[in-house]
Amino acid sequence: MSFTKKNLPSKAENISDWYLALVQDAELADYGPVKGTMIIRPYGYAIWELLQRDMDAHIKEKGVENAYFPIFIPESFLNKEKSHVEGFAPEVAVVTYAGGEELTEKIVVRPTSETIMYDSYSKWVQSWRDLPILINQWNNVVRWEKRTFPFMRTSEFLWQEGHTAHATHDESLEYVKWAMDVYKNAYYDLFAIPGFVGKKSESEKFAGGIMTLTFESLMPDGKALQSCTSHDLGQNFAKAFDISFQNQSGEKQYAWQTSWGFSTRSIGGLIMMHGDDQGLRLPPRLAPTQIVILPVRSDEITLAKCEEIRASLAKDFRVKVDERDDERIGFKINKWELKGVPLRIELGQKELEQGVVTISRRDTNEKMQIKFEDLNSKVDELLKSIQQNLLDQAQKILEDNTHITDNYEEFKNIMESKRGFIRSLWCENETCEKAIKEETKASTRCLPLDAADEDGKCIYCGAPAKHRWIFAQSY
Repeated sequence: MSFTKKNLPSKAENISDWYLALVQDAELADYGPVKGTMIIRPYGYAIWELLQRDMDAHIKEKGVENAYFPIFIPESFLNKEKSHVEGFAPEVAVVTYAGGEELTEKIVVRPTSETIMYDSYSKWVQSWRDLPILINQWNNVVRWEKRTFPFMRTSEFLWQEGHTAHATHDESLEYVKWAMDVYKNAYYDLFAIPGFVGKKSESEKFAGGIMTLTFESLMPDGKALQSCTSHDLGQNFAKAFDISFQNQSGEKQYAWQTSWGFSTRSIGGLIMMHGDDQGLRLPPRLAPTQIVILPVRSDEITLAKCEEIRASLAKDFRVKVDERDDERIGFKINKWELKGVPLRIELGQKELEQGVVTISRRDTNEKMQIKFEDLNSKVDELLKSIQQNLLDQAQKILEDNTHITDNYEEFKNIMESKRGFIRSLWCENETCEKAIKEETKASTRCLPLDAADEDGKCIYCGAPAKHRWIFAQSY
């Protein structure tokens, strides 16, 4: 391990350098040999697995089944929906040569799976009895990004993408909203990251959809993270791919569709939101190791007691003993602080004699001593407290950095200095939206679902405006 907490770059002074160093030195990920790609190491992948396990249960409970579709897509499929191909064209990776010869039709490497899946849906749907189709994938996608940042924006990433088809628009909309509720709950309950759920503007919505819901979170540097999305596709793709059916009256109708996705970008948000100058601070519900036990000495009696404690705690928690005898206790403490383990237990001669352990909270660095017999119940209480404390801290960052203004000069000053979310009236004209972005680098993030109608003027052009949108600079 090349870094310890003593020489990890300062988060406050250079959040980018701090983040890049932490991703590597906490052994979350490493750079791939192709520009823009990354290797997710076991410790980072374990976080993804915990999220996957929780979310997959919610997906299946809703009746959505997992499947897998090919990563290679005929270029002609992508061209069937005009706005879809235009939206993804700059990011598409294309195979032109394979098997020792030039291909007669170019093959697109999956940027998202609408087209490859909906070709099959068109074959599977004939009657209203064939609906709904409820399918999810856990897979990888490729989007050839020009600016990359581990987890946050990479040329290849992991995600889940759900794709459903329904007989009515009301039914499909119910799934769009349900998926976003699952995502919002994951961010609040697992990641301890708050945010806003809202609707994307016309220019920012998914290419090929008619409406996009998003969860927008705010990172400590004042930039927004589009954390996940859920799309109402209407009948656009159904018409392009002829996903049609005979209804109960014998009439031909097109299906109504949804797609929704949650990616490994979420791990980037986790690192950025909760990490500090000592390293990661992982919310207990997503920590691969919730408790690490450090024997101060490697004698037989101490190690035996550590194993006894581990076995007892392992019934309810993810716990391990660091038995390595080639590292000093101080190095081990630094190592596990860097890796963000929520609770650290130290056990030495003094603790053995007193019948206690010394336990440290990673979120506050608070130390305390707990009797052996009280350990299991106290650990449960502490882990719940840490999870809530991290959410409370993130909520304070969100509240302290969400501004309201109807003055464009103030808007510009905020974006030039402290950044954050700005709630301002906007006339919903794309010309104003584009101008604001060019002048301030701030884009429309969303219109919160709970936003009230107002009677005001657009912050940029002064035209009548009814809605207060959230603006921010983003990753």
